Amino acid sequence: MAGPWIAALADLVLPRTCAGCGTPGAVLCPSCSGLLARPRPAAPRRVPWGFPPTAAAGAYAGPVRPAVVEFKERGRAELAVPLGAALALAVAAVVSAVPGRPGGPAPVLLVPVPSSPAGLRARGRDHVRELTGRAVVELRAAGLPAREARLLRRRGRVRDSAGLSVAQRRANLAGTFRLADAVPVPGPRALMVVVDDVVTTGATLTEAAAVLAAARPAGAPPVLAAVVAATPRAARRGRPGADLHVVGDRSGNVRRGSGDRLSGPAGSD
Repeated sequence: MAGPWIAALADLVLPRTCAGCGTPGAVLCPSCSGLLARPRPAAPRRVPWGFPPTAAAGAYAGPVRPAVVEFKERGRAELAVPLGAALALAVAAVVSAVPGRPGGPAPVLLVPVPSSPAGLRARGRDHVRELTGRAVVELRAAGLPAREARLLRRRGRVRDSAGLSVAQRRANLAGTFRLADAVPVPGPRALMVVVDDVVTTGATLTEAAAVLAAARPAGAPPVLAAVVAATPRAARRGRPGADLHVVGDRSGNVRRGSGDRLSGPAGSD
């Protein structure tokens, strides 16, 4: 019962401002939230082989960028609610692109990308797991049989990816992830969705999806991915919008048209 009173008192002492645009009021104002309400396909400019079919709730630009940074690096944990809701929209979008399978709705497993030990020490929390937990709540409320599945662990040490090329990032991340110990492999009907905050080069999602795909039984759906935001890339004139199309063969997973791809070469993931 004390929670609302404490929050109200905190608002009087330290008034809330939108993490995206700085407007007093909500932690993320309706205008900034709207930028994360139209999930679209996301793919890097140079798509790595094995990059999973991915949806992003919005572009990592404008007010979205500071909102994600405030949540991830500056401890504004209350942003897990709107950003987690955005992630849920991206998950629902990529899952809806999978052709229907017999046996009713398939279970949806959200697999968070594990943070590095250095990241955990610096932030004191696992921000991707916070987003995942909130997204699961939103998806269940919408009737989707979703749950978190901590199937991945990190191993070894990875150097800072700032300034690395796409190929160097892939090499830097090679062998970074492994399957968690004593965790049962999901059944063949389960839809596995790797989730993260931001995608840029796609190296992290590709490496994580490859580890999960290697453990999937024959005939299982491909590993999918969803993120809150994707680094934007310039749209090409005269090209149609993109629709995510997921098929059983990973090499056949394509986006129909490239004009609306959200992610590009800048930043780090």
